[in-house]
Amino acid sequence: MKADRCSGAKCAVVRNPFRPGAHGKDRRRALSEVGQQLQEKQKVQYSYGIRETYLRKVFEVASKNPGVTGEMIISTLERRLDNVVYRFGFTPSRSVARQLVGHGHFLVNGKRVNIPSYLVKPGDIIKIRPQSKEHIVFKDLEANFKKSEAPIWLTRDNEKIEGKVSSQPKDYDISFDINMIVDYYSK
Repeated sequence: MKADRCSGAKCAVVRNPFRPGAHGKDRRRALSEVGQQLQEKQKVQYSYGIRETYLRKVFEVASKNPGVTGEMIISTLERRLDNVVYRFGFTPSRSVARQLVGHGHFLVNGKRVNIPSYLVKPGDIIKIRPQSKEHIVFKDLEANFKKSEAPIWLTRDNEKIEGKVSSQPKDYDISFDINMIVDYYSK
């Protein structure tokens, strides 16, 4: 599957760890501080599948609230319904999760939600619509559930094939520096 490709040896970054083209193996100049901040911001946008305007709005809301701005940004991005569906293991990637949520295949507390940016709260129960259980993406769901493990802030019920948001997101498994993103938007 395309979503699983970058976790194995067929990933393009693993095969060729340099830029494409005739001059890809040449040495690159070091990035400036702003360039590094921009790169981190783009990593977040790419990994969560969001646009610049949405990330800017998330930053503005997080900076107005008391608390650590970087943690508030990550908490907001992690609580998005498409991300939670991915974290539970219902889908192989966030982009697939976004599409399936947009098509209305998931219920939140028994109500159909088709907005990928919907923010879940502690206590919310997420499950697949009964009419959607025959969808081709959900055929090997039980095997995928056994392979993957949900984060500690999510509780998954493998028998009922549903999940519950137990608490606010914590112990993030992220591969970027959120402080650089806060510095980028603080200018």
